[in-house]
Amino acid sequence: MAKVHEFVAVQKRGVITLPAAVRERLSLNTPGAQLEIVETDDGRFEIRGAIPVRADQAWFWTERWQRMEREADADLAAGRVVSSDSVDELIDELDG
Repeated sequence: MAKVHEFVAVQKRGVITLPAAVRERLSLNTPGAQLEIVETDDGRFEIRGAIPVRADQAWFWTERWQRMEREADADLAAGRVVSSDSVDELIDELDG
């Protein structure tokens, strides 16, 4: 069942105004907030709140980097980690 079912008018240049409750729920009340609009195969549109990513941080959200993050999380969860109390101890561990 839908949370919101309202009609909004399309203004000049394609501008629409989202209901205040929707803007608040999707955290769209902050400057720079963005929406992701997806057209589905059956002709519907899905609108989702999106958090903009700064250009200098976009590398972190690439599929390759996210895959490496998931691998690191799995290693941590499985206990496949090494702790060192000093740089010298870490270098010894890496050399050994």
